[in-house]
Amino acid sequence: MIVKTLEALNEPNGSNKSAISKYIETTYGELPDATVLGSHLNKMKDSGELSFKQNNYMKADPNAPPKRGRGRPPKPKTPLPPGTVVSPPRPRGRPPKDPNAPPKSPKAKATPGSGRPRGRPKKVPRSPAVAAPTAVSSGRPRGRPPKVKPQLTEVSVES
Repeated sequence: MIVKTLEALNEPNGSNKSAISKYIETTYGELPDATVLGSHLNKMKDSGELSFKQNNYMKADPNAPPKRGRGRPPKPKTPLPPGTVVSPPRPRGRPPKDPNAPPKSPKAKATPGSGRPRGRPKKVPRSPAVAAPTAVSSGRPRGRPPKVKPQLTEVSVES
């Protein structure tokens, strides 16, 4: 129906969407939905039946080369020699664990090549007899000195 409309309108630069819809309404009757025409025009444009230039639709030139898509074209695939068995592609993601595999020993969790286990070492508690050495005091306390507050003066109330 759209191709017949474009042939009937026969405009040299193509016909816009509103002209196509008006012609279809006058010849075939009411359109069921406004979006139906637009979706069909887009499908025909994508398939190559119609060409779209400056907001106008026109019949595609049969001698024109096919429109290339965006991006880099895929590499051509080389045919395999006959008799070659193609293995199925690997599935995505991490492979499942083998339920028949023997359990790993805790020694195996250490990094290979060194005798130390991974991570931060456990904290060893100190005995209370060994106290932490105290710093030599210089007579001045550590930290910021407290803010000096002004002294309150007594106010006598005479009546």
